[in-house]
Amino acid sequence: MKAIVGESVIAEAADESIIKIEGNVYFPQDSVTVGVLSHSSTPYTCPWKGAAQYHDVIVGKKVLKDGAWSYPNVKESAAVRVGRDFSDYVAFDPRQVRIATSSYGDGSTDAVTRSN
Repeated sequence: MKAIVGESVIAEAADESIIKIEGNVYFPQDSVTVGVLSHSSTPYTCPWKGAAQYHDVIVGKKVLKDGAWSYPNVKESAAVRVGRDFSDYVAFDPRQVRIATSSYGDGSTDAVTRSN
């Protein structure tokens, strides 16, 4: 899976490394390009996952406000519900970031979600 802004791949992970929750794709932290995420002050707490950390996504001069989020300390019950601990995994706002499932030799991709 890849997270893409414009022509820039900002996260990439093998399918078995990602976690899908409520229609969102969560990438392991180490699969996200260093320097792309900047902490946002936007508060949010999910009733079943816990406190979220929003991130602005920065690609070149483009800043996508609250374009990603993570759960630094997921509730134990959430990890059980999902089947594994997803603390610090990063999900991207599908309205701002395109998620692609595969890449072909010609550079094309199958998109799960597309940004506008």
